[in-house]
Amino acid sequence: MTKETLFLRRPFGASRGGAEYWLKAIVPLALLAMLVVLPFTGIRSNQLSLAAEILIFSMAAMGLNLLVGYTGLVSLGHGAFFGMAAYATAIVAKRISPEILLTFPISILLVGIVAVFVGWLALRLAGFYFLMITFAFTQIVYSAADKWQWLSGGTMGLMIRPALLFGKPVFRSPAVLYYVALGAFLFTWLAIAVVVRSPFGQSLVGIRENPKRMGPIGYHVRRYKMAVFVLAALFAGLGGAINGQFTLFVSPADVHWLFSGALLIMVILGGTGTLYGPVLGVAVYLYFQNWLSSYTDYWMFVVGALFIVFITAARKGLMGLGAQAWKQARSKGA
Repeated sequence: MTKETLFLRRPFGASRGGAEYWLKAIVPLALLAMLVVLPFTGIRSNQLSLAAEILIFSMAAMGLNLLVGYTGLVSLGHGAFFGMAAYATAIVAKRISPEILLTFPISILLVGIVAVFVGWLALRLAGFYFLMITFAFTQIVYSAADKWQWLSGGTMGLMIRPALLFGKPVFRSPAVLYYVALGAFLFTWLAIAVVVRSPFGQSLVGIRENPKRMGPIGYHVRRYKMAVFVLAALFAGLGGAINGQFTLFVSPADVHWLFSGALLIMVILGGTGTLYGPVLGVAVYLYFQNWLSSYTDYWMFVVGALFIVFITAARKGLMGLGAQAWKQARSKGA
């Protein structure tokens, strides 16, 4: 394996000018147009809030997909970075100032610093041991959030002051918050798209497939893993900071390992190693969560059972099912 064989420019096999190429170009643009005009369609406020929540959680899920899908690092600590950013936003807004130019950069910077430390420790190991260190990290963060009442509010959590920009409210309506979430979502998606299609991203795939061979041909595997680990955490931190303004509240539940597990389920449900899979997984998971929770308190049991059945039948997720259906349709049409 050489460096040249890693950097394939067209990983999706769509020839320019073909029907598949134009389908992959038109569908995302149509979806983007729908997202832009959504607040003007007469949508109810609760549905607009659900759409904003999907965009916010998708940022964390796409970051996690960089680890799981492209690098082969399964983490149970990703949700802790998401919740940690919300906590940092709340504490800075309460003790210093709610100015968004102060709260957001500090919260994301804090997440990045913690990610460097956790990554330095966790990436010394691999596989199950890496998973367990990220799980232990989540438990430490949860314990701190639960016990440090003087800082985090303990089990009661913290109310978050609304963000200000030069002394004026930023999120004056649900529509404004939605568009901020949409802008951050598009930034995250485009950044990840550039990363995974770059030589760096192709190197991550090589590390996922055969890390032992990547070292001898000139790649510092651990540095690549550290870089993607911190990058994924920063995307989660961005989502967490915005989510703090969305809910105006943060509690220990936001850093619990169950939340990290839910993010992992979303990524697997949509399809790992794809650009659209995590977003699709988040949308389906949150929609079913909201729908089922209105009928039964045992919605987690139902979602868990459906997830087990689905993963058994379709291990490549919803994107894998879609690709298989498209392939079958093309073969029949030919």
